[in-house]
Amino acid sequence: MSDARHVVLDDTMMAAAGQGNILTFRLIHRDHAEAGWFLYVTACALVAADRARPGTAGHLAALPGITVLELDLPAALAVARQETWAAAHSQYAAQPTVDRPDGAIIATTAPHRWAGEPVRVLDLSP
Repeated sequence: MSDARHVVLDDTMMAAAGQGNILTFRLIHRDHAEAGWFLYVTACALVAADRARPGTAGHLAALPGITVLELDLPAALAVARQETWAAAHSQYAAQPTVDRPDGAIIATTAPHRWAGEPVRVLDLSP
């Protein structure tokens, strides 16, 4: 197990950031202030968050500590099988990779969405 914390913000978390959710800002601050914290957003979740709250995608993508994960071919194939692209891309991004051998935690304000899914969840609902 690595000491690094890899966190994927799902679309609900990004929309919450756009609405001033203090827990979201604390998570973003931790990413900037503490070594070993890494925040990610997926392209599909950015689109969904921006549809829910216009301007969210541009704001989050501009933050220096957040890495935007593109929809590459393996991600597109995984997403194509799912009903909701935003959730599917976030779930795909949370799976273990060479860069994230322990996978990532999904930060969300809708933890019920992830019930029964093979992901770790950080519930930041208000």
